[in-house]
Amino acid sequence: MWQKFSFYDFRVIAHYLGVLMMFLAAAECVPFVVAVVLGEWQPASHYLFGIGVAIIVGSLLRLILPSPGKLTPKQALAVTGFAWLALALLGSIPLYMSGHYGSMLDAVFEGMSAWTTTGCSLVQDIDHMSIADNTWRFTMQCIGGQGVVVIALSLGLFGRAVDSSLYSSEGRSEHVIPNIMQTARFIVRFSMATIVIGTILTTAACLFIGMAPVRAFFNGLWLAVASFNTGGMTSMSTGIIYYHCAPLEIVIMVLILLGSINFTLHIEVWKGHIEHFFRDIEIRTLFVWLSVILVAFVATLCTAKVYDDLPTLLRRAVFTVVSAFSSTGFQTISVNQMTTVISSGALLIIIFCMAVGGSAGSTTGGIKVLRIGVLVKELVAYIKDLLAPASARQVVMYYHVGRRPLSHDLVRANLVVLLLYGVAFLITTIVTVTFGYAAAPSMFESVSMVSNIGMSCGITQPGMPDPLKVLYIVDMWAGRLEYVTLIALLVSIIASIRPKRRVRAR
Repeated sequence: MWQKFSFYDFRVIAHYLGVLMMFLAAAECVPFVVAVVLGEWQPASHYLFGIGVAIIVGSLLRLILPSPGKLTPKQALAVTGFAWLALALLGSIPLYMSGHYGSMLDAVFEGMSAWTTTGCSLVQDIDHMSIADNTWRFTMQCIGGQGVVVIALSLGLFGRAVDSSLYSSEGRSEHVIPNIMQTARFIVRFSMATIVIGTILTTAACLFIGMAPVRAFFNGLWLAVASFNTGGMTSMSTGIIYYHCAPLEIVIMVLILLGSINFTLHIEVWKGHIEHFFRDIEIRTLFVWLSVILVAFVATLCTAKVYDDLPTLLRRAVFTVVSAFSSTGFQTISVNQMTTVISSGALLIIIFCMAVGGSAGSTTGGIKVLRIGVLVKELVAYIKDLLAPASARQVVMYYHVGRRPLSHDLVRANLVVLLLYGVAFLITTIVTVTFGYAAAPSMFESVSMVSNIGMSCGITQPGMPDPLKVLYIVDMWAGRLEYVTLIALLVSIIASIRPKRRVRAR
């Protein structure tokens, strides 16, 4: 029988969504303060209005049940699932008021892209966007990259509701340290420290290429936030290509790689347990996968003769592969080059690269390398079973912060996630092609949305059909929750509102 929500469950869910709406109001104070300090009065009024809306909505939701109890796993699932949608809707209000979006739907698309760290954008005339509006875009990416629930837990916003089910509902099944709140605080502190160091380095690079100090600081901050949180948004219409700075690209790649690694491994390295890092199945799978992809991509670029010299080719290839696998989405290859210059083989390699993301429990999207590594382990074990005597029994182990048995439940769960990603990718590709786009760009755009990448072949733009925008919004939302969470949530809601069948008396 399907799990159903009671009326009390919906009241509890509404209360904690209200808590997150109040958190949204606090987050909007960041661009509001920036606007006031820099004298951007019109954007300041937009964020003041947005803060007011978030406070009103949050207060009304909290009043539905003033004193809720501890969240159950079912309620935690719903809070997490609806939080991303609610934050995208309310967070898009100041963006729409900025005048840089053709419709409210475009602004909601931008909000969902930012919160889910997808990085695709429908902004118009971004080169003249206010610093406050850009700050809000990257603030959403920063919170979304860490995880809304993780940051809320670190701040103690849920009070007595702190529970492992709430932490796990956001796709984090591993605790860095035993206490949930301490785990969340470690993630936030580590991330903030990395972003601060990254900001110093990226700001220095921006100063080096001739930017004014204030502009260099904000560009450096935004790039550090987008890189570590694998978000991929930029403040320039030409994206990361605008900077043309090799040292900056190196810093960005280092930040991306740090954001792509499981926070569990970060703390193990911090404790001095370096052997856990090099023996981990995620790191080994990631190394093999990236090596194969990079060699193949470089080979295809050589045949296409996109770049005249080898250093530039290698630099662009490495950056593209790192950006694609990590779901960051920065592009050093322009949209025009994607569609007209590089070969279809190179495009296909990028698609494969985008499908597999970074580590589980990191800031990345896509199908995590842990799932791929586990499935490869199971494949090898299956072949061994076929060749072994019928009486032989073997226990398959894998290394992930210690030796762990490979259970059938784990393999089944990974297969389900892989299947759901594949179905979503297929449906999105078919729908995109139906709107008249070519097959190869449609495949590229679909995997980019489904895996929260943000790279584009030119389909994602303000003029694309509204139904396609809505589909991509759903893809980004579901991809951030790894599909299983969203499907389980929707099934539970449908089961809850379905009328009970009357049993006829005989």
